[in-house]
Amino acid sequence: MKLGHFKPVEITIYGAEQICASCVNLPSSKETYEWLEAALTRKYPNQPFSMNYVDIMNPPAEEKLQAFAQRVIEEDMFYPVVLIEDQIVAEGNPRLKTIYVEMEKYGYQAPTV
Repeated sequence: MKLGHFKPVEITIYGAEQICASCVNLPSSKETYEWLEAALTRKYPNQPFSMNYVDIMNPPAEEKLQAFAQRVIEEDMFYPVVLIEDQIVAEGNPRLKTIYVEMEKYGYQAPTV
């Protein structure tokens, strides 16, 4: 199977060490980040993507990341918040199927067996 040429998508996960009040029995944002990275790597082998984790309580200096981290807090979003190419695709407990559908819009393909 020959894969199409595409630009690796950027996935950004905004979260915090403290689990959000509505997400008490769910994994932490950092655990979700690690789980999602592993799942996407397995689903789309040899199809690169970049993943970034942003701590909403201590975001990096980049203005765009700080602004969205502030928005997560101000709008009381359920975190982690998952963005693909700056589009929100999941809040709280992300569903893999939803993220796969979004990835496939950018040309990612699961290998056929």
